[in-house]
Amino acid sequence: MPYDVIIIGGSYAGLSAALPLGRARRRVLVVDAGQRRNRFAAASHGFLGQDGAAPGQIVATARDQLARYATVEMLQGAAIAVAGDEQGFVVQTTGGPVAGARLILASGVTDNLPEVPGLAERWGRHVFHCPYCHGYELNQGPIGVLATGPMSLHHAQMLPDWGATTLFLNGAFEPDAAQLAELDRRGVVVERTPVAGFFSEGADIRLADGRTVPLAGVFTLAQTRITGPLAAELGVDIEDGPLGQCIQVDAMQQTSVAGVFACGDVARLAGSVPLAVASGAMAGVAAHRSLIFTA
Repeated sequence: MPYDVIIIGGSYAGLSAALPLGRARRRVLVVDAGQRRNRFAAASHGFLGQDGAAPGQIVATARDQLARYATVEMLQGAAIAVAGDEQGFVVQTTGGPVAGARLILASGVTDNLPEVPGLAERWGRHVFHCPYCHGYELNQGPIGVLATGPMSLHHAQMLPDWGATTLFLNGAFEPDAAQLAELDRRGVVVERTPVAGFFSEGADIRLADGRTVPLAGVFTLAQTRITGPLAAELGVDIEDGPLGQCIQVDAMQQTSVAGVFACGDVARLAGSVPLAVASGAMAGVAAHRSLIFTA
C-alpha cells in the first residue's frame, strides 16, 4: 500500500513534518541519509527548550517521540530518483522503490566552504555562519568575518553586537565609500591583506604578510546547493540567491509542483533549527490538508 506522505530528509524539518501527519494517523515514510547540516557543531542554540543541546541528541529525542506513532516509519538511506505527479509519486531509494501520494522535500543544503587552509577543519567549532546560533558563546571576544562576497557586509554589520569585529575582505569585494562609513559606524575594522589560513588550534587567522590576528571565532557565508537530485527531477521552481539555491514555496510550504512541499534549509535562504522545525510543522499540516481538500 502506498504511503500517504513520503518525507525526504530526517533532520529537524523532516521530523517536524512527520509529527502532525503521524498524529493524524496518516502513513508516513521518512527517508533519511543521516547528513544533518549542523553535524559539525557540538551544541545547538536558539531553539526554545533545547538551547545548548547536542544536535544529535535533539534528533534522537525527536525520533524516539515519533516512534510512538505506529503509522510513521523510518528508512535509513538516500533518495536517488523520483517520478510521478499529484496522482502519486514513486521514489527510488538506496533501499528500493517506495510510493506515496504526497512528497515533502526536507533534504537540506550542502555548504560549499571558502577554500582557505584550515577552515573546513574548524567548521562548526571555530568557524560559523549564524551569529544567533554561536555568537553568544564567544563571550564578547574578538570576532572575524571572512568575506566571500558583498553579502558579507551585512554579516560584518551584525556581528559587533557579539564582539569587536574585523572584516577580512580577502579579495572577495571592495566596499564603497558609503559602505565603509556604515562599517565605521558599527566599529568594524576592515582588513585588506589576504588571508593565508588558520594555523593555530583555534580561530586565529594568519595573513599573507605574516601577521597573526587572535580571534575568539570567525563567521563566513558559504555558498549552498540543494542536496540530492529530487528537486531538479521534479521541476520545482528554484531561486538562485547570492548565497546559493533554495526551493520556492508559498506560505503553506507548497512548491510550484502540485503535491510536492518543501521545508527547512532547502526552502529558505537562511537556516536555523527553530526556523526549520517551524517550516516542517507547516509542511506536514499542509500536506495532510491537501489529502483531504481537493480543488
